[in-house]
Amino acid sequence: MLKVALLVLGGLAVVAASVFVISVGPRNVIGMLRYDTRHEGKLKVGDRAPDVTLVSLDGRQPVPLLGGKRERPLVLVFGSFT
Repeated sequence: MLKVALLVLGGLAVVAASVFVISVGPRNVIGMLRYDTRHEGKLKVGDRAPDVTLVSLDGRQPVPLLGGKRERPLVLVFGSFT
């Protein structure tokens, strides 16, 4: 009975992995495996932030982060709040 249960679980795992690879695409799976290519940056505490240009929410206008005069500090928050 244990052998049958393990075979069924193994089969389900293979099917689940196959569905995942088919839905995401094999190139994306390889990309996910190789995704973490971070390296140590050169910025130190107190360094001036590099100038970065982002795209506005409408997707049309470039928005420079350091451009323009700001009265308050700029804070960027990356994450999900759902």
